[in-house]
Amino acid sequence: MRQFKRSQRLGVQIQRDISSLLQTELTGQIPGMVTVTHVKLSDDLRYARCFYSYLGKPEDLTLVDEVLTKESKRLRSMVGQSLHIRHIPELSFKYDPSVEYGAHIEQLLEEINKDRRDNEND
Repeated sequence: MRQFKRSQRLGVQIQRDISSLLQTELTGQIPGMVTVTHVKLSDDLRYARCFYSYLGKPEDLTLVDEVLTKESKRLRSMVGQSLHIRHIPELSFKYDPSVEYGAHIEQLLEEINKDRRDNEND
């Protein structure tokens, strides 16, 4: 019995491929830094939802979304060259705020720890 579904293994490979393509092919088009955090593939391997995080100006997030949507067919073609499967999944991109949320939580915890240290010193 397999431990991982084929869609999960293929999703990890697509994530790696898209991440490297974003660094090489779309560098000038995207302001800031985009990281693919997760790729969820449908069970029939026809659709891939790519979740990404963005570090940069918040007002540029809509531009990043537009560029990724516009370039999705080209990225799909490039990903398909490295995969050896019958049907290349259609790519859709969705912003993943979890990294930003995690940084916010970490900042809050750091402030709490600082307040505790200040109270102990008083």
